[in-house]
Amino acid sequence: MNRGEKQAIFFISDLHIGLQDEKSELLKMENLERLFAIIKAEGRSLYMLGDIMDYWMEFRHLIPKGFTRLICLLTDLVRHNVEVVYVAGNHDFYLGRYFDDELGIKTLYGVNELLYNGRKFIFAHGDGLGKGDYGCKFFARMVRNRFNLALLSGFHPDLAIGLMKMLSQLSRKHKQVDRVFEINRLLSVAESLSVEKDFDYFVCGHNHVKGISELSGGKSRYVNLGTWIDGTLPYGVFDHGVFQLREL
Repeated sequence: MNRGEKQAIFFISDLHIGLQDEKSELLKMENLERLFAIIKAEGRSLYMLGDIMDYWMEFRHLIPKGFTRLICLLTDLVRHNVEVVYVAGNHDFYLGRYFDDELGIKTLYGVNELLYNGRKFIFAHGDGLGKGDYGCKFFARMVRNRFNLALLSGFHPDLAIGLMKMLSQLSRKHKQVDRVFEINRLLSVAESLSVEKDFDYFVCGHNHVKGISELSGGKSRYVNLGTWIDGTLPYGVFDHGVFQLREL
């Protein structure tokens, strides 16, 4: 079956692989394997909207330990002619060129657009958008600055990865404090965009609150994909002109 015969587009975000205890992480990967089997059978594309890993630091000559099974599963999707797109979140830090050049996965940052089957999607992780969220904005500029990247790459990998883990914890504490603000902020971003341009779906993650909301005017919808760290297994599917949030 080639890609053209499969119509569904799948969306996931905020898996935070590497965050939880060993048992939880094993179960998470087993469930991800189940989802990927569905995507291989039905999916044209998979859009991963950030914080797939709880931290990621790319080095020139090595791959950080702990993500081998995820990388193998993603490679298998690509081998089955599924287009895979990875949008960096505030925990993915900097994706570099490894995913693009060696795995065949397209990496993106910030806010992006997709036109598919007559529907327009605006998609992003959600960090740093709109007013406020200054911590994430500063963090992204700091971590993805070329000078700082070069400096980090000069560290011993164990030291650099340890720093990434620490920054990941700091980012999580900031988000917990501002949880209500984060929910309203992303809805406000979607509402503002719906005034400026025509689109059907604004799709994001980041605040871990799953749901679909109709925006002012009735044409556009805000979609948050939720998270896999609270015992639920949500994902989004657009198929035959309809967007649904589902659970494994």
